[in-house]
Amino acid sequence: MTRFSNQYQPVLLAIVVLLVAGYLSARLELYTLLSLTVFLVMGILALSLAFIWGYGGILCFGQAAFFGLGAYSYAIGVINWGDSTWAVVAAIVIPTLFALLLGYVIFYGGVSDVYLGAITLAVSLVLFNWINSTSGSEYHLGQALLGGFNGIPSVPTLNMPFAVDDILSPQALFMVTVGGLVLCYLLLKFTLLSRFGKTVVAIRENEQRAGLLGYNVPAHKLATFAIGAAIAGLAGCLYANWGAFVSPGVFSLSQSAQIIIWVIVGGRGTLIGPVLSCIALQWLVTRLGAQQSVDTNLVLGIILAIFVLLIPGGILPTLQRLFTRKGKSPQVINPAAIDKVKS
Repeated sequence: MTRFSNQYQPVLLAIVVLLVAGYLSARLELYTLLSLTVFLVMGILALSLAFIWGYGGILCFGQAAFFGLGAYSYAIGVINWGDSTWAVVAAIVIPTLFALLLGYVIFYGGVSDVYLGAITLAVSLVLFNWINSTSGSEYHLGQALLGGFNGIPSVPTLNMPFAVDDILSPQALFMVTVGGLVLCYLLLKFTLLSRFGKTVVAIRENEQRAGLLGYNVPAHKLATFAIGAAIAGLAGCLYANWGAFVSPGVFSLSQSAQIIIWVIVGGRGTLIGPVLSCIALQWLVTRLGAQQSVDTNLVLGIILAIFVLLIPGGILPTLQRLFTRKGKSPQVINPAAIDKVKS
């Protein structure tokens, strides 16, 4: 009975989230709805690293690379094709293929975890600098000008599948974003319950032992890396839709650092924790940015230092441990057993 409830608990949670989102989409004013939409988009991005790092043990400093590739793939695709249907597919497939190529070199090349972080960070910076240098009219893919540091403006937003004239409203885009977040969460949750997911966690715990037991460690890590890249690409696609604009900032170092902060604060080894942390920190950054009196990067740095030093497990795992300890009943000692030990 307990196993049955554990399997269907994520589904029940997803249904509740969708019902609440449907209510909010009809009640919230446009500005609040748009702000919440971008928070949820970043939540999908946080979910991608929560899986790669929290469960796969792969510290990827360049998750922004897949996020940016998803955003630019969608923008370039929709401008050339005029229909967002295949552009969304491209935004997911291209980062996934890029992750498979990069991951193959890393995991099958025997690159250690320390160098893996450096390589993924370098890839993001290379993409950032390259996109920044494409400001001339000669830099284009089809009809889409890359725009350099100015980015690509006036990106056509999502339409109904294969219906170019049926453009989604902000309320519909909000629901699509919520649906994407819920779908990714369920996909990862049931993946972790599968044999593949359990193997990924086992590799994280002891890679050498998993290899000695006959598991293909590089293949599992490569698949984990690719799944996270696909989710990050979806987040980039929705981000380009949210603002109808994409710029090299999606590849920036600050973007990569924020994703890591979301996972650390929310807690590794959980999926919901980094999402909630992302939404809360994005809200905090927005409020501080509106006041223009406090440096938001300084605040994020202080938050990161506090959690690394004082709450290294993150908010959600720490709360779970506290509630678990409080919920345990005190152990009852049998006096007869004591007498038996004494004798």
